[in-house]
Amino acid sequence: MGGTLAAAPGFDFADPFDLGIVFIGVAVFAAVGALSHQHERAFSASLIYLGLGALAAVAINVLGVGWIDVLRDASVIEHLAEAAMVMALFSAGLKLDRAITFREWATVGRLLLLAMPITIALAAALGALLLGLSAAGALLLGAALAPTDPVLAGDIGVGPPGEEDEHEPNFALTAEAGLNDGLAAPFVLAGVYLAQQGGADWTLEWLVADVLYAIAVGIAVGAAIGLLAAWSVKRLHSREMLIGTFDGFHAIATALVIYGVTESLAGYGFLAVFAGGLAFRRYEADHEINESVHEGSERLEKLLELAIILVLGSMLTRDGLGAPGWAGWLLAVLLLIAVRPLSVMLALVRSRMDQPGEKAFVAWFGVRGVGTLYYVALIAGAGVLAPAEQTLVVWTAVAAVLVSIVVHGITAGPSMRRLLARRGREADASGVRLRPAPAPSSPRAR
Repeated sequence: MGGTLAAAPGFDFADPFDLGIVFIGVAVFAAVGALSHQHERAFSASLIYLGLGALAAVAINVLGVGWIDVLRDASVIEHLAEAAMVMALFSAGLKLDRAITFREWATVGRLLLLAMPITIALAAALGALLLGLSAAGALLLGAALAPTDPVLAGDIGVGPPGEEDEHEPNFALTAEAGLNDGLAAPFVLAGVYLAQQGGADWTLEWLVADVLYAIAVGIAVGAAIGLLAAWSVKRLHSREMLIGTFDGFHAIATALVIYGVTESLAGYGFLAVFAGGLAFRRYEADHEINESVHEGSERLEKLLELAIILVLGSMLTRDGLGAPGWAGWLLAVLLLIAVRPLSVMLALVRSRMDQPGEKAFVAWFGVRGVGTLYYVALIAGAGVLAPAEQTLVVWTAVAAVLVSIVVHGITAGPSMRRLLARRGREADASGVRLRPAPAPSSPRAR
């Protein structure tokens, strides 16, 4: 008889696969508890996921289980991170109510056009000076570390559609994270060109194909399909051909179609799904379907967040953690305490964000996470760097993500409370009454 027996004859305890199933169940239980009380704790849910993943890494090592390797299995990490980013970016676009005008998005423009290139340049310079990377390796490391993360920055961004006012720092962090994951791609591709061809003969092709064309296609396709999806779902609702229970699945379908079509046309899919979420939201901004569609996308986003952080923790090894050396870990810390703050403070000089506390908030929370993991997996899969340099770049980026998850995870709650308290004092001084925050029992309570 073919197939695999559910149980082997005799005593056969502690099969690794069965233990893995138990661990996944425990992890989901922990995730439910963490997300249910994420705004009542001093740390974020991602810290719990990372801790569980690290425990799994210990068990994997003890049991001698063959497991995912961040270099050998780069394509697995790439696609898992890709899926998480697609849903997170569409969800981020759905959250934002602000009118799309130059003035309203000026802060975000500064963060993208000034802070991100400065971050890439400084991180690349540190990579060359501290790690001895080649020009291509340094550029690839800087580009991979550039994007901030909409998945892990949920606690400090804006809330669901229509739930709260979009204060400038929270809006800036959400919109920046929604856009810079796609806009980091041209810099990564520039690093690939440099590694493969050297020189500067490739710059015109890069500018036309990988900057102008790919960005334009991403925005256009995302906006067009987002508007079409919003029109279709609302017409189907009005004719009672679609019930609200399945609105969340519509978000999944829309995000996947946008991403697939855009990538097929050689555009930037990450940029497209964020633009699609924005367009969907604006078709009928006050429609109740926006909230239910967002809830569906956010649930899948949280599940994928759990998966990618668990996998990240489970891949940690002594050799991997030692690969960056003291210089790589120093770079990871400097990215957090110096590179990001300096680049943001320079970008926001004489901006509309005139409160020092708000600028410091935005400067501190440049959360690195799933976007960085996606790009380093892409770099590893491309195989354009020498093996030793590739290992150094990948594990230094992983170190930066680990530092960010721990430090930003611990500081997110207290920082948000201080920011809200400051707003309350300013409102009292000006005589303006702020709308009260949602009750603590709300899953998005601030």
